[in-house]
Amino acid sequence: METHPHPATYYVPASSIWPLVGSVALLSLGAGFALLLNEQPVGPYLVAIGAGILLIMLIGWFGDVIDETQAGKHAEQVETSFRWGMVWFIFSEVMFFAGFFGALFYARNLAVPMLADAQILWPGFSASWPTAGPGTDATITPVAAWGLPALNTLILLSSGATVTWAHWGVLQGRKNQLLLGLALTVILGALFIALQIHEYGDAAFSIRDGIYGATFYLLTGFHGVHVMLGTAMLFVIFWRALFGHFTARRHFAFEAVAWYWHFVDVVWLLLFVFVYWL
Repeated sequence: METHPHPATYYVPASSIWPLVGSVALLSLGAGFALLLNEQPVGPYLVAIGAGILLIMLIGWFGDVIDETQAGKHAEQVETSFRWGMVWFIFSEVMFFAGFFGALFYARNLAVPMLADAQILWPGFSASWPTAGPGTDATITPVAAWGLPALNTLILLSSGATVTWAHWGVLQGRKNQLLLGLALTVILGALFIALQIHEYGDAAFSIRDGIYGATFYLLTGFHGVHVMLGTAMLFVIFWRALFGHFTARRHFAFEAVAWYWHFVDVVWLLLFVFVYWL
């Protein structure tokens, strides 16, 4: 009778408090942001507290996973689970942004024209997009696509190239190429964030200025948060690479962050086309 080798042991981590900590952080961030939009004094403090708790959770939870990986506790089956987990996470992010893009398309192509036709409800309402809402003087001056947004597009596309170059480095065992590629990607990510903050400061409208202001800042703002998180993760990967944590055969942590970064690139291209350009 043919015998089969015993399958690799599947590592089951110990109970962790980090999911609970993360839930508290997200609750504080969500509540604080809602209060901030309503100009409540406690809003900024809740947002800051939530961000601080979230940072602690990320450091603690990912630190535990890194320690488990370096201790050799993650067999091939665990690595496969990690890959599928990352795939489904990115899919959930795709659906997240799809909802906001759907709101933008509905408002621009359906809701605004219908309201313009309903003169009995809002006489004199202009159907031109972008608009702040019903009224004769509600037109918004959008951010010019071929200014900072075009520059940020070039920056993110370049960062996609540098992180791919870094991936080639780890596959070929070239540590210096890996480190340089990651360093350049982190710098480009930070530059993107700085320019987007500058863009917000110069914008002639706010998130309170009707459906256009809301969709613009929610889409670009959430994307900016994703760039911040991706930049932070890339910095952690750079730090781990300094200590030789990655080899040509085992470097899924790097791959996962690279997948995430390419997803952020694609979302920005869609934002540039449909929010800024068109």
